[in-house]
Amino acid sequence: MALHDRILGHFQASAQAKLNAADALSPAIEQAARHMVHCLTQGGKILACGNGGSAADAQRFASKMINRFEQERPGLAAIALTTDTSTLTSIANDYAYEQVFARQVKALGQPGDLLLAISTGGNSPSVLQAVAAAHARGMPVIGLTGRSGGGLSEQIQDDDVFLCVSAESTARIQEIHLLVIHCLCDAVDSVLLGVEE
Repeated sequence: MALHDRILGHFQASAQAKLNAADALSPAIEQAARHMVHCLTQGGKILACGNGGSAADAQRFASKMINRFEQERPGLAAIALTTDTSTLTSIANDYAYEQVFARQVKALGQPGDLLLAISTGGNSPSVLQAVAAAHARGMPVIGLTGRSGGGLSEQIQDDDVFLCVSAESTARIQEIHLLVIHCLCDAVDSVLLGVEE
């Protein structure tokens, strides 16, 4: 296959995967955004975590909350648990890498806060431990994952929101995760700024 055709194929596959996910994910994205708005308007904060590309997604989400997305507004309380290298490496060294997010959730999370847990396949031990820690702190979870949802799907409780991209390709899942994060940011702003209705 010519390289040009291969590149076009990626664009087409990405577009089709997003179209396939739109109807399935839209209601849960709305529910997740409303959970976020409730958390923020009640004085809570959103903690976000993930590994690799999902760590970058957690950081992107937090930066859009603290700074802004596309509309001017005051900053919103969000923390990416993926950014403090001293904390991450000390927990990984003194305990285990699986605890790098959970120990932060235990220290920073409060009832009324919310955890955005991102894992492409839903099986990342550090993310699963963070979800368990959030539940122990009385925090609802928004799980953003793909494929079958893995172990993350088994941890979802009644107050949580489960966003699972039904795709097998890691690249396609991550591309849709980015779109979901942008949808969440826009939805939160729309509700808070009164442009929803």
